[in-house]
Amino acid sequence: IVTVNCARLLKADHHATNGVVHVIDKVIATTTNSIQQIIETEDSLETLRTAVAASDLSSLLESEGQYTLLAPTNEAFEKIPRETLNRILGDPEALRDLLNHHILKSAMCAEAIIAGLTMETLEGATLDVGCSGEELTLNGKPIIANKDVLATNGVVHFVNELLIPDSAKTVFELAQESEVSKSTDLFRQAGLSSHLT
Repeated sequence: IVTVNCARLLKADHHATNGVVHVIDKVIATTTNSIQQIIETEDSLETLRTAVAASDLSSLLESEGQYTLLAPTNEAFEKIPRETLNRILGDPEALRDLLNHHILKSAMCAEAIIAGLTMETLEGATLDVGCSGEELTLNGKPIIANKDVLATNGVVHFVNELLIPDSAKTVFELAQESEVSKSTDLFRQAGLSSHLT
């Protein structure tokens, strides 16, 4: 699937006497803002703006290149426990891993994302893309709230749920989500959960 500034190419290579015509399905708007400038001007990305500034990722997101940012909205940050959020925000390495997990190495418009695709993030992990009816899903969840916001150095999709990589989780959080969750309950009952966090 070929896209031009996220407009889908419908028909290609119509040759004319003075050139060639490609038919697309949208009017292409002027794009002047970098991904970083979109983060700085969008009210719903206020928490992300703070996190990016704290992680020194601003220079990457305003640099030349072609990236996809899965931008967590304020709502996405509000969904995770305050204690977990404060821990990540206070840990530069975990915060950087978290944000890099929301950045893809290439610009991927929604039209060009095919269900069943595995996409690699800057953090090094992968995200599985699928679909639920008309909606795209990430790791099985239809969390893309707004798609195809174009930037001079890529594209931004707003997501209303935070994608937390394993590298940004504590041992306790990882264990709770795995086959050893009963063991973590025993650690907690024994008053030893602090060792896992």
